[in-house]
Amino acid sequence: MRDAFAHLTTVGSGSYQADDVLFLLQPVEIEVTDVHEKERLIQTKQKHYSEMISQESAPTEVHKELYQRAMQQNAGRMASDVQSLALALAQACKGPSIALVSFVRAGLPLGVLLRRALLDLGRDAHHYGISIVRDRGIDKVALEAVIAAHGAENIVFVDGWTGKGAISGEIQRSLNGDARFPEQPRLVVLADPCGRAWLAASAEDWVIPSGILGATVSGLVSRSIWPAEGGLHGCVVYDHLNEHDVTRDFVNQIEAVRRALPAVAPASAWTQAQRTELQSAALDVIDVIAKRFGITNLNRVKPGIAEATRAVLRRVPDHVLVRDRSDPDVQLLMHLTERAGVTVEEVGAALGPYRAVTVIRSLS
Repeated sequence: MRDAFAHLTTVGSGSYQADDVLFLLQPVEIEVTDVHEKERLIQTKQKHYSEMISQESAPTEVHKELYQRAMQQNAGRMASDVQSLALALAQACKGPSIALVSFVRAGLPLGVLLRRALLDLGRDAHHYGISIVRDRGIDKVALEAVIAAHGAENIVFVDGWTGKGAISGEIQRSLNGDARFPEQPRLVVLADPCGRAWLAASAEDWVIPSGILGATVSGLVSRSIWPAEGGLHGCVVYDHLNEHDVTRDFVNQIEAVRRALPAVAPASAWTQAQRTELQSAALDVIDVIAKRFGITNLNRVKPGIAEATRAVLRRVPDHVLVRDRSDPDVQLLMHLTERAGVTVEEVGAALGPYRAVTVIRSLS
């Protein structure tokens, strides 16, 4: 099947096994931008976030320990959720094969695990990593290549979780009017606290182990970069993080747990009532936070444990709100805020469906 993509120059499979995923991303060289400067350029609209990248450092020993703790705590849950999603996909997708299209990077570990689970269920499944950029859309070159190989009716989009639902909205905008796709795009995630996914294992905001690392659990690729010269969206391969890479180890550990599971029930799509309730609760929280901090650009509000953690690692955080400081699922976030000198406030049930939210500092 890879022959169908031979005309595209890509980074291959990164540090994943060759048959686990094909990244439809071109390798690029780009100068790194300091985090504070990047934030200033984003907020003053001088540059889009997808045109810049900051240096990604190796996780500290404490970060690695907290990742291992998250694995001990939640590997079983992730394995069970992967199986339940795979069973639901096997039922819902009637075509001869399923094309999983994961969004780089958060969707990658789930996409790899879903493909393996689908193969175990006797389904023919293929997996691709492509880019979607907020405010700019999905990589149409990559998507058309997948459609040419598999047909649009067999495509399922994969992401790790939802925060505010920005990516779900971006898919809808990108595919608006494209009759080859259903009105509600088939977006599959592990955690959907805002009720915006087509299929999710749960609505709970929990610490997904792969969500608290970056390149070192996602094939050693950077987040995607807007292509200045056109063509496929780009990425940087982070060879300097090779010795810290747990990409394959993570997949193999979750796989081993999944294969030892007792019977699991397939995931169910939200009812309209559930979806409405989740969306309303999430919007209410974000609205209250935006008003409290005088925020007009909601991109400065990063809800959910994974988004809140990544914002502290990659952006310039001003404030972190948590439901409960002693919650085991927010301990990495607490460690990172302490290192960065960021104020943390415990607000209890005021966070609604979320266990953590990071507010980005205004630099404009």
